[in-house]
Amino acid sequence: MNEPQLVNEITPLLAQFDLELDSLDVRPAGRRTLLQIIVDGDGPDGRGPSLDEISEATKAVSRHLDGSSAVGKGAFTLEVSSRGVSRPLERVEHWRRNLVRLVKIKLNDEHDLPDVPDQLDQLEGRITAVTDDAVLLSVGGSEVRVPFEVIKKAVIQVELTKKRPGDAEEE
Repeated sequence: MNEPQLVNEITPLLAQFDLELDSLDVRPAGRRTLLQIIVDGDGPDGRGPSLDEISEATKAVSRHLDGSSAVGKGAFTLEVSSRGVSRPLERVEHWRRNLVRLVKIKLNDEHDLPDVPDQLDQLEGRITAVTDDAVLLSVGGSEVRVPFEVIKKAVIQVELTKKRPGDAEEE
């Protein structure tokens, strides 16, 4: 499979569904080749693509690849999915799409954050704002600005009983 050609062909197809190509992975899977496409986008509620959007995009990509020289002659399996919550946040768009969610951040060893003791190597807080060069977190009632350059890894934390605005306080 010709990965650069696949990227060039798939990117505009996904754009028709307001989706972005997040990553493309080609690897052997027995006698076949697995073509795994990870998509992202703002979706109707600003929270990433819906299952319906992914389904429609998958059909379009599959139809296109059936006639594309980029896939070669061998049999392949196509998988299209969203990023999911377990994938690290790597780009500004990833952060923006996860506003108000809880995130765990592993910091670089050399961080120099005024509100964070040097010995701390990770933070957990709620994303309250995102700029082009930093994220603002609510950590224990305080706002902490974390520049992207000091973040080693960041992953959204799954909340099973997330409190929503307007929920009654428990006693």
